Amino acid sequence: MTDLETRAAPTRAGALRRAAPALAGYVAVRALGLLALFLWSAARDKSAYTLLTARWDALWYVRVAELGYGYEVRLANGDVHSNLAFFPLLPWLERLVAAVSPLSYADGGFLVSLVSSLAAAWGIFAVADRVYGRRAGVCAVLLWAVLPVGIVQSMAYSESLFTALAAWSLYAVLTGRWVTAGTLALFAGLTRPVGLAVVAAVWVAALASFARDSRAAAAGSRNTQDAPDAPPGPEAPAGPGTRLRRILGMVLAPLGTAGYVLWVGHHTGTGPLGYLDVQAGWRNGFDGGWAFARFVADKFTSFPAALAGMGLIIGVASVIWLYVTGVRQRQPLPLLVYTGVVTVLALCASSYFGSKPRLLLPAFPLLLPLAPALAGARIRRSAAVLGVVAVASAVYGAFWLNGSGPP
Repeated sequence: MTDLETRAAPTRAGALRRAAPALAGYVAVRALGLLALFLWSAARDKSAYTLLTARWDALWYVRVAELGYGYEVRLANGDVHSNLAFFPLLPWLERLVAAVSPLSYADGGFLVSLVSSLAAAWGIFAVADRVYGRRAGVCAVLLWAVLPVGIVQSMAYSESLFTALAAWSLYAVLTGRWVTAGTLALFAGLTRPVGLAVVAAVWVAALASFARDSRAAAAGSRNTQDAPDAPPGPEAPAGPGTRLRRILGMVLAPLGTAGYVLWVGHHTGTGPLGYLDVQAGWRNGFDGGWAFARFVADKFTSFPAALAGMGLIIGVASVIWLYVTGVRQRQPLPLLVYTGVVTVLALCASSYFGSKPRLLLPAFPLLLPLAPALAGARIRRSAAVLGVVAVASAVYGAFWLNGSGPP
């Protein structure tokens, strides 16, 4: 077993105290973003709360909570937008909140998002703290909070819920809690299609652990033959209980994604991959990034648009650079697998190009190479940098949501 699996995790109370500075900073950044949104919306005679809870995807989630599955919109061009495209965990939680409180479904979505965003921030801190230390953990959370699309973390969307489940599943993998990791991966798979990334991380990490056990067992056998009285070394293979928990975690992990996708196929009568037909109705799919590349290339047909095209190229290059840097820094394998799958699925989807920054929001390990560098700087300098970026993010988020949308 690796050091990541054997080093004891802190108690829950101790973990919360350790994460308190990160959570306090996160709340401050998100409060600034919401304040900017409410002021901007008021100036434009719009409802900021409606933008957060009852527009775009948030409205589709409310419809699932209220009407169940089966609602669809047929567009003039023949496209069919079905609410089956939206995974069920967030609407289930919205319905639960509405059932036990006087809140509406939209209110429930907002409440779930707020709670989930805090859970996500804590999970990001836990992962970064374990890999790089406490100060880097605080910086990782603040970097996630000040992303230009950070306002989505406060919307009645599923990004915050998914990120929380993914982060804590990855932390459970890093600490060798395989059943917890598989269970959280199951729920992540009920939240967004990209739940496949969490499943992949759990499976690859578990298979790597089994391979490591096999090597350790082989090495132990050779050592026993050479020195029968020697004690087992630090790389001794895991016991039967640990191996059984790994297997159980692997079994649990894909059940959420597979269960919903198979249910959609059965519900629509289109077979096991019927969910792909639902996505096709939204003109969404996976084409290896070809449509996105053409979208970027089209930007260079005029000078003002060329600036946007150049910005997109720089953005994609930055994402790739951050991932490669994580590989070079030898980030734990489950983080690299998770980030790689999220990034590929986001960049290689064939539609909704304006939503790609939002789709990358759960790929928080991309920020981990930056966190140690920021943590190593003087506190005043780090605070100044984060403060300036937080203000810029708050202004951009307010501008973005008050635009034509959808985010």
